[in-house]
Amino acid sequence: MKRLGRIWPEVISFDNLLNACFKARKGKQSTLSVAVFTLNLETELFRLQRELAGFIYQPGSYRLFTIYERKKRQIAAAPFRDRVVHHAIMNVIEPPIDRRFIHDSYACRQHRGVHAAVNRYQQWSRRYPYVLKMDIERYFPSIDHEILKYKLRRYLKDKYLLALLDRIIDTTPPQAGRPDAIYFPGDDLLTPTERRSGLPIGNLTSQFFANLYLDAVDHYIKEKLHGHAYLRYVDDMLILGRNKVRLHEIRELLYERLAQERLRLHPRKAHIYHTARGIDLFGYQVFPHK
Repeated sequence: MKRLGRIWPEVISFDNLLNACFKARKGKQSTLSVAVFTLNLETELFRLQRELAGFIYQPGSYRLFTIYERKKRQIAAAPFRDRVVHHAIMNVIEPPIDRRFIHDSYACRQHRGVHAAVNRYQQWSRRYPYVLKMDIERYFPSIDHEILKYKLRRYLKDKYLLALLDRIIDTTPPQAGRPDAIYFPGDDLLTPTERRSGLPIGNLTSQFFANLYLDAVDHYIKEKLHGHAYLRYVDDMLILGRNKVRLHEIRELLYERLAQERLRLHPRKAHIYHTARGIDLFGYQVFPHK
């Protein structure tokens, strides 16, 4: 797998930063921080470019708040200038890396989304009688920083960009990590407290990292377990099949595989259902024909 290198000049180019600013402000022009930044747009972008080029850029403090859409979530909103940096990075690295993801990963990707995921599941539900429906317990708070950085280095080799990504990961607010200690095979008593985890829900980079973090698991399911009718939306995972016993086996194998990523399936949300009876999927009740 060829890694991306020598892309730092493209990331910090003025044109890329300007394009990133337009993307970051979309739908937010009326907010004060956006108005202040864009009032002196050229000056702000050149200042940001100098900080990045001189390796003195430092992410700002997050604004934390809670939303209650479907379930309670804590959102960490980065300052606007940091969101410009996030978009500048994604402009360059997301298209080539996204092409390596499996087709049926649907979150935060062009020409995908909830409706496409629901349609794909419904098509499969007409062919398969059973579905194994799972999600990962506290996914964003559980993403391990050391493992994530290792995964990024499997895709990227530009040392300057990797240093910037490390800095973004390292400045994750402590509240974004798991509040409880979870032990995995090989851990000692202090391992959960020594390893940092968690990504701020709300960052564009976090959405991309969440897709990248589970990409190896996606390929494991498709290629090693032969889960041909498999789709994922962030941490919601569905595998359809004709053999209920085989789906039970796959679930047990996934407990073991996810432990390698320091993740675990939610103990109350990993069940096998009859597709004909319908399932609750991303806010919809989905049956094979309605």
